[in-house]
Amino acid sequence: MQKHFFIITTLLFITLSGFQVLKDQYDLDDLRARYSSGLTEKWPEAALDSSIDRSTFQDIGHLPEMTYPADNPYSDEKKELGKMLFFDPRLSESGQIACASCHDSELGWGDGRRNSYGHNRQLGKRNAMTILNSGYASSLFWDGRAATLEEQAALPIQDKLEMNSHISLATETIANTQGYAPHFKAAFGDETVTEERIKKAIATFERSIVSRTSRFDLFIDGKSEAFTDREVLGLHLFRTKAQCINCHNTGYFSDNQFHNTGLTYYGRPFEDLGQYEITKNKADVGKFRTPTLREVGKTGPYMHNGLFTSLEVVVNLYNTGMPHPKRKKDQMDDPLFPTTSHLLKPLELDAQEKAALVAFMKTLSSRTYRVTPPELP
Repeated sequence: MQKHFFIITTLLFITLSGFQVLKDQYDLDDLRARYSSGLTEKWPEAALDSSIDRSTFQDIGHLPEMTYPADNPYSDEKKELGKMLFFDPRLSESGQIACASCHDSELGWGDGRRNSYGHNRQLGKRNAMTILNSGYASSLFWDGRAATLEEQAALPIQDKLEMNSHISLATETIANTQGYAPHFKAAFGDETVTEERIKKAIATFERSIVSRTSRFDLFIDGKSEAFTDREVLGLHLFRTKAQCINCHNTGYFSDNQFHNTGLTYYGRPFEDLGQYEITKNKADVGKFRTPTLREVGKTGPYMHNGLFTSLEVVVNLYNTGMPHPKRKKDQMDDPLFPTTSHLLKPLELDAQEKAALVAFMKTLSSRTYRVTPPELP
């Protein structure tokens, strides 16, 4: 027992003394005052890559108000109908899989799995992205194959690995289900059930799933005590030395762009060509959409393939600069050989800085709330 106590005490001393070195290196009192001032113009300048257009760059901050398309305005009735459809397994061929099967409110609106199970227990090849804040995304899925939430709503229904139905068949099922008619009338003015209305209702519900106030939001609004010194340092590193700000920016903490992070596994198990599979543009090989970091402490495992189980592992990877594969002899003339983004390079963060970065990212999560499944018609 004494030996274990000595080891724990020694490790704690090393950790605290290591962080003290960083406190001596960074003026944390000044950083705390500037970042929690409520005025972004007082923040230190973000360390942006030279390729980033500063005239259009938007720094991190609060999520803006959700906007709804002109042809699909919000209503409570439409949201409630969308919620029913989101939880209804009758949209799938088996009658057992709903949108909510892979997007659970208690699991950060993902499913906590590396890859999700679908029709007949088939295993997909990509991690289920959280739908939290998806209304702020300019395209959906890891490869961007849907431009809007309305378009996105139908694709899992039709995917043979997921729900294995067809939107027209799913529409017929819902139209023939007693009890849905009054909900369609309340949402759209009459009882007609159409594919378009199903997609609009689900999209409206998904746009309503927005993060609540996080400690980060409180801190930048003036609650200076909301952050520890370690978290203050992590925020500063995020915008400077760690270079996260290049891709994870705006209140959504994503640039809504596509980047090759070196995890294509080209020519090996787990190969995934990403956006190229949609565009067939060789410049898009290995590119995936930048995920939001809001709620990131709850949405593991991470990356498009879900191979990494902790933020610490992910930060370690980025600290090394991520993989930059080299061509083998038989790949010298391969036009599809992927190129890792130039934005990714060794960061030289020490152990304390990496810990601070992870600590900051965990402040982006808000209180977990459970959405009660609706009573289905």
